[in-house]
Amino acid sequence: MTAIGWVQITLYCLILLALTKPMGLYMARVFEGERTWLDPVLGPVERVLYRLFGVDPQEEMRWTTYAFAVLIFSLVTMLLTYVLLRLQGVLPLNPMHFNTAHAPSYGTPMTPDLAFNTAASFTTNTNWQAYSGENTMSYLSQMLALAFHNWMSAAVGIAVAVALIRGFARRSASGIGNFWFDLVRCTLWVLLPLCLIYALFLVQQGVIQNLAPYTNATTLEGATQTIAQGPVASQEAIKMLGTNGGGLFNANSAHPFENPTPLTNFIQMLSIFLIPAGLCYVFGKMVRDTRQGWALWAAMFTVFIAGVFICYHFEAQGNPIIASQGVQAATATLGDSGGNMEGKEVRFGLASSALFATITTDASCGAVNGMHDSFTPLGGLVPLVNIQLGEIIFGGVGSGLYGMLIYAILTVFIAGLMVGRTPEYLGKKIEQKEVKMAMLFVLAGATSILCFTALVSVLKLPDKSPLNQVAAGTQFEGATYNNINNSGPHGFSELLYTFSSATGNNGSAFAGITANPPIYNVTIGLATLIGRFLMMLPALAIAGSLAGKKYVPESAGTFPTHGGLFVGLLVGVVLIVGALTFFPALSLGPIAEQVLMHGGKLF
Repeated sequence: MTAIGWVQITLYCLILLALTKPMGLYMARVFEGERTWLDPVLGPVERVLYRLFGVDPQEEMRWTTYAFAVLIFSLVTMLLTYVLLRLQGVLPLNPMHFNTAHAPSYGTPMTPDLAFNTAASFTTNTNWQAYSGENTMSYLSQMLALAFHNWMSAAVGIAVAVALIRGFARRSASGIGNFWFDLVRCTLWVLLPLCLIYALFLVQQGVIQNLAPYTNATTLEGATQTIAQGPVASQEAIKMLGTNGGGLFNANSAHPFENPTPLTNFIQMLSIFLIPAGLCYVFGKMVRDTRQGWALWAAMFTVFIAGVFICYHFEAQGNPIIASQGVQAATATLGDSGGNMEGKEVRFGLASSALFATITTDASCGAVNGMHDSFTPLGGLVPLVNIQLGEIIFGGVGSGLYGMLIYAILTVFIAGLMVGRTPEYLGKKIEQKEVKMAMLFVLAGATSILCFTALVSVLKLPDKSPLNQVAAGTQFEGATYNNINNSGPHGFSELLYTFSSATGNNGSAFAGITANPPIYNVTIGLATLIGRFLMMLPALAIAGSLAGKKYVPESAGTFPTHGGLFVGLLVGVVLIVGALTFFPALSLGPIAEQVLMHGGKLF
């Protein structure tokens, strides 16, 4: 670890802290329907949309109606995306003729299982890509199908978080707001202005934005190289701000067309946490006690900075087997000599790679500027654990906040058991229904991750099985089993990370796995749906239950939820629940691999 590395990390933390309050103040005004400086421009657009779709924005929805609106909107848009992807070969803006008889040899066919996986993934804000974007998707598919979900899935997550906040803020109310109002306000007032400014900045920095056919170039060695083009900047902006993560290029944020400079790299990391951090302040503002929002922010930040330190430490330590051979990493110019530079983008170095990996898995983003598969075992453990905790460490836009609030409910419940009192949080009694819904939230994610991992781990499919063949119909060669490139604990980590990423709606990959066969496309697609909706619905049920409750005045026995004791207890509950749930699986993967690495064995 180097001084310049810690300067980068410290600067990031200070800027994030400085932006939290202004971002939160603005969003609080937006969702409480107060006037903002954008009203003269966006107000008429909003009113036209309501008239066009027959929506009364003042109509209050019960939690069941709100949940139905979320589900029906997601289902319809998912089906439309599936149809559009299947038809991309006959639709316009397809200069490389993907999914047609004239597609280049490297093109990946859009099979039914791949279309299902992609539609489910983007609908749920996961953006898992079992394909290379530049080898599979037409420009129309990128813009109309995938980028649309980048916007809408982010807005849906924020809307649900705001609905849960209203549950805490309201007293004896039957409604938790209006889904269509929240969706429109989030899209027009929050995402649109931010993305417009962000996309223009990216273009200025060198990110491409065009609809040109791919460029054929001749290299210095005389070989022909195909250079992909596309509308990158506009989709890069919402990809990062909406914690989506799926890029136009397989290399994602390590590709110079998506992330050309150290400045864009820093801004991309900042933009991942910008809205989730601001939502913590929105929570405090809407419940009329900003200390509550800062307490959640502090708990998230504590786990975040611990993850950065662990990841950076083990990546800087490097691989002892390589070190024993007298080999030094060729990174002296970056001040990282001796560290693990395998799989890292040399433009950014170890500190930035460790910071990016921690941020993108704390949030349900999944964008990467390095290869997590190439991290040291315990360095790679950090991104994996971040996802398994529910990506509540700032987390995805909206989903991070409502996930942490559910853990806060469990925390005050446990604190109440300790002192023999009925638990309370923000003047609302936490009773049987809230605790049951909170446990459903925790168990849904854990069950999906562990059961799908176990299923695929033990399900040895014959090489010629249709479920175990890549999309082109050619048998995958070189896999040990089920299209995994690595054996032993590292191979198990690849599977565990895959279903953790899918269920956690993260979308990043540990790599080393060919994820396009039908068996993976179907199971991963199902995991994304479980991780999104079976964890979102309990949050809305809690919102409805809390909104209908009366306010309970504070007493001498009320557990304060804005101080250091609560923050420490909340962090402890998050870590203990995660450790007890996933420690056995982690012991079979990255922990076992770390021990064996020090014993001189690699996988």
